[in-house]
Amino acid sequence: MDSNVNRRSILKQVVVGAAAVATGISLPKNIFARVQDAPSINPLKGKIKHSACRWCYSGIPIEQLAKNFKGLGMVGMDLVGPKEWNVLKENNLISTMCNGAEISLTEGFNNPNNHDTLVKNYTDHINYVADAGYTNLICFSGNRKGMDDETGLKHCVTGLKRILSHAEKRGVVIQMELLNSKVDHKDYMCDKSAWGVELCKRLDAPNFKLLFDIYHMQIDEGDIIRSIQKNHMYFGHYHTGGVPGRNEIDESQELYYPAIMKAIVATGFTGYVAQEFIPANQDAMASLKKAIDICDI
Repeated sequence: MDSNVNRRSILKQVVVGAAAVATGISLPKNIFARVQDAPSINPLKGKIKHSACRWCYSGIPIEQLAKNFKGLGMVGMDLVGPKEWNVLKENNLISTMCNGAEISLTEGFNNPNNHDTLVKNYTDHINYVADAGYTNLICFSGNRKGMDDETGLKHCVTGLKRILSHAEKRGVVIQMELLNSKVDHKDYMCDKSAWGVELCKRLDAPNFKLLFDIYHMQIDEGDIIRSIQKNHMYFGHYHTGGVPGRNEIDESQELYYPAIMKAIVATGFTGYVAQEFIPANQDAMASLKKAIDICDI
């Protein structure tokens, strides 16, 4: 699948798929990826808390997907907003990375014109997340649009400081995602771990972290394990993905995830690792099971 697929287009497909199911329209069998009988696995080792991103399985209704995730031994689902949390709770899953407060990936905290809207959105969602018993809420820097890195840092500090004290009081961690600007998200500002780490240092807030996306950072800077070892104290969450192509994390791509997972565990990390690859195989759940096996070191 084209690596430029974005979350917004995928999320639109979720609505279409759900509507088709409700109206009885027949969908291709491979869309459901054998969701009728999610494969069971042996008990996981417990060193990694496994999750996966909802948008990567947009053709599968969330009710069935949640059952599949639970059957695979996962603890939760990433990038799920308040409207679907009830489905997770019904299946004893948690929202490991909440979303819904952001304007978009391109319009973020680096633009002061967005601050009032973002502060309102995040203040509300911090309450939603805390009241639901969850912890993590995603945010984005936004695109540069000609802005230099230093100016972007200053604007992000100004905007984020308006919400972080409230987040700390409610026990919510705001996490800015590192995205590559080479392939998938042209012009995105928080595209290097060094920029994100500098933002963390300037904010100096226990409730602000970076979502370290291994796929994105392999594309824009490489040296993944060294980055984890050096900057792990600033990383609050991890995403996976095969490079190149953002597909399965198996032997078909260039990263060796068992070593990466061992490096994460060695730092004492107790958060979540979420699979964020787009399955190329027809049996999406088989691919997900294999990814969990690979990462369950």
